[in-house]
Amino acid sequence: MRNARFWIVTACLAAGAGVSRAAEEGSAAGIARNPPDTTPAARGARALTETIDRLLAAKWTESNVHPAAPADDAEYLRRVYLDLVGKIPTVSEARDFLEDTSPDKRQRLVESLLDSSAYLTRATEIYRSMLLPEADTDGQARQLAPTFEAWLRKRVSDNAGYDQIVREVLTVRLGGRGRRGGNAFDPKAEPSPLAFYVAKEAKPENLASGAARVFLGIRLECAQCHNHPFARWKREEFWGLAAFFAGVGKPGKNDAVTMSVNETPNKHELAIPGTAKIVQASFLGSEEKPRWGRRADSGRDVLADWMLAPENPYFTRAAVNRVWARFFGVGLVEPIDDMGEDNPPAHPELLDELARQFRSHDYDLRFLIRAITATKAYSLTSAVGRAETASSQMFAAMPVRSLSSGQFFDTVAQATGYRENGPRNLFFEGTAKTQFLELFANRDEKPTEGQTSILQALSLMNGPLTSSVTTLKTGDTLAAVSDAPFLDTAGRIETMYLATLTRRPRPDETDRLVKYVEAAGPEKGQGKALADVFWALLNSPEFRFNH
Repeated sequence: MRNARFWIVTACLAAGAGVSRAAEEGSAAGIARNPPDTTPAARGARALTETIDRLLAAKWTESNVHPAAPADDAEYLRRVYLDLVGKIPTVSEARDFLEDTSPDKRQRLVESLLDSSAYLTRATEIYRSMLLPEADTDGQARQLAPTFEAWLRKRVSDNAGYDQIVREVLTVRLGGRGRRGGNAFDPKAEPSPLAFYVAKEAKPENLASGAARVFLGIRLECAQCHNHPFARWKREEFWGLAAFFAGVGKPGKNDAVTMSVNETPNKHELAIPGTAKIVQASFLGSEEKPRWGRRADSGRDVLADWMLAPENPYFTRAAVNRVWARFFGVGLVEPIDDMGEDNPPAHPELLDELARQFRSHDYDLRFLIRAITATKAYSLTSAVGRAETASSQMFAAMPVRSLSSGQFFDTVAQATGYRENGPRNLFFEGTAKTQFLELFANRDEKPTEGQTSILQALSLMNGPLTSSVTTLKTGDTLAAVSDAPFLDTAGRIETMYLATLTRRPRPDETDRLVKYVEAAGPEKGQGKALADVFWALLNSPEFRFNH
C-alpha cells in the first residue's frame, strides 16, 4: 500500500500539481452578509495600502523588476487563512468564498477572520512565541506558557495597542519590599507577563538581551562579554541597558528552581562581570540620562518610558518590521532582530511610513494587518519560475514559506477532521500535538528557508497520525467523502482537493485521478483508492507550504 501511494504522489501530483495559482468560527460563508468596515481606521488602512503599493511600484520600476501575476482567489484564500488564523479553511468555507462574485470579498474575508476567535488564538500563539520563545524548546519554560497565554489572549481580545502590551511586560509587578512575589505557574494566579522574567531566569543580562532583540530589533548578546571591533554596541552599553533590570532576581538561592521573581527597588547599577567597573543604567545609543523619581522604584518603568516614546528610533520600526515579515516571510530589514546603521532597510521610506502610521493609529496591530493584506504585493502569486524571481526583499512575488509546527498540525487536523481524544492542554507532554510540535519545530529557520527532515518526511508518510486519518475506519474527512451518496468520483476528488489544497483540481488532475479510482472497481475497493489519493495530497509540497 505504501509503495503504491508513493507512485501516486509522483504520477498524479508531481507531474502537475506544484504550487498553484486560509478559522473555527470565522466562516467565509458569513462574509457576504457583513459589509466592510467604513470607520476612520478602515479608511486609514486603505490609505496606507495605497501608499505601500505606490512605493513598491516605484521601486520595481527603478529596479526594472516585473511583479508576478495576481494570485487567484484560491491561492489568496489559503494564504490569508494560514496567516491570520493559522490553518486552512474548511471545504464549505472554501466553496462559499470561491463562488462569491463580490468585488470586495477579500476585504470582507479579512474582516471576518479578524473578528473570529480563531484569530484570537493564532495571534496569542504568535505573540507568545515572540515574547516567550523558551517555551518552544524548554520543558520548564513550557510550563509557564498557559498563564502567559491567558494574559496575552485577554490583551489581544481587548485589541490592546502593541505599546500597551510591551509596557505591561516591562513593568509587571514583581515581589519584594513587602509585596508578595507572584508565581508564574500558579493556575489560580491572575494572568500576567511574569513568565517573561522567569523564563529568562530573572537575570538582568538575559532580560536586557531579550528585550533589546524583541522590542528594539537589536542583537546585543555579543557585547555581553567583549567589545567586537566591528560591532556598534560595546560591552559597557550592554550592561548599561541591563542595569535597568538590576533589582530583578529570584527569591532565595540563585540556583533555586522557582517560578517567582522579586525586585529590589531603587537599584540602577551593575558591576560588569570579571571587572571592578560599575555601570549606571543608560539608554542605548542616546546621550539622554534616566530621570529617577519617586515612582521609579523600578528602573523598568523608566526604560519603558524611553522605549515607548514617539522619538525612540528603534521600537516602532522594529515592531512594523516584525509584522511585515509575518506576512511576507522576510522583513524590510533582515534579519528582523538585527536592525542598525550597518544593516539598512530594503525600502527605507516604506519602513518609516509604516512606523509613522502605526504610531498615529495607537499601535493597533489589526490596522497594520488590514493595510498589508490588501496590498498588491501580498496579493501576488508565488507561481513564478526561477528566472523570473527577483530578490525576496523586492516583494514582487509571494515567497513560498514553510508552515510553523503549530500551523501545520492545525492544518492537518482541519483537513482530515482529526480530533485528539487525550488532554486538550497544548503543553501537556505526550499528546499527539506536542509530539508533532516537537518534531516539526522550525527552530531558528527563516520561513523562506525551511527544510523538511528525513524524520519529518517519514512521519508524514508512515506515522501514526497520517495512518489514522488516511484509513476509512478512522479518518473523518476521508470516510465522509467516501460515503457521501450525492458525490460521484469527480465530486469526491474535488472535495478532497478543497479539504487539503483549498482549490479545485485542474481538469487534467481530475481525469487522471478519476481513472485511478474507478480502475480499482467496487470489488477491489474504490474507498482504498480514494484513501491513496488523500494520502498523496497530504504529502504534497502544495499542502506542506504556505504560498
